[in-house]
Amino acid sequence: MSPFVVAIILSAAILHAVWNAIVKTAGDRTTTLGLVAFGHVIPASVMILVLPFPGGDSFVYILLSTVVHFGYYFMLGKAYQHGDLSVVYPIARGIVPALVALWAYLLLDEVLPLQAWIGIGLIACGIQLSSWSSLRQGVGGAALGFAVGTGLCISVYSVVDGIGVRLSGNTLSYWAWGAFLHLFIAGFVGLRRRQVLTQLPARTWAIGILGGFVSMLAYGLVLYAKNFAPLGAVSALRETSVIFAALIGFVFLHEGYWVRRLGAAILMAGGVALVGLSG
Repeated sequence: MSPFVVAIILSAAILHAVWNAIVKTAGDRTTTLGLVAFGHVIPASVMILVLPFPGGDSFVYILLSTVVHFGYYFMLGKAYQHGDLSVVYPIARGIVPALVALWAYLLLDEVLPLQAWIGIGLIACGIQLSSWSSLRQGVGGAALGFAVGTGLCISVYSVVDGIGVRLSGNTLSYWAWGAFLHLFIAGFVGLRRRQVLTQLPARTWAIGILGGFVSMLAYGLVLYAKNFAPLGAVSALRETSVIFAALIGFVFLHEGYWVRRLGAAILMAGGVALVGLSG
């Protein structure tokens, strides 16, 4: 994998950590997730007007990805109702790289070298270590189930979009339409939370929509990278967002124990290096 592609994916991971930090600090996470989804729709509405239509073969993947994203938002919201973010997030994200590599092998015959698998393992260990003090206290059955469901949804839409963007003939068009169809997710949350939305201060609206802009940009970078690198490797590098989120929490929110988080960062950095140098 070229250093340029690695840099693109790590940039996406940092942006992903930023928007998750926005959600983490929100009082009403379900409503904020709806605003994040709406934040995708605003720029995408302009983009689909000026960009060519993506390849016909890819549009079914855009629709399927939208359905899976709906499941992702549902599972994530439910997981946060039953467990803390510091418990739910590492479980959901930690299982994704291996699942994506497995789906890519079964569906696309993408085979990762042993070095990449070792790197994925180090990244997964780093994800768990970053929130070990929360995880060791135990996790309820409902929180665990919804966290695993969230991770499963992430792995599925990662592979769906990896296939779709390669068929689209235009990464920007695929990205724009996928973001625009977040309209259905934002609309569903809006209908469920309409009384809350009317009472939200302008600052909360702005923060949520800004989170959507950042999230959309982060995923656009990931889609671009999927044109040039194995899906399992892309997913593993993207999940380093967990440690970036942990570092943001430590530096800006004064959360957690720095020695453990430094150890997690070292593990994940080693994993990144192995994946990046694996081919």
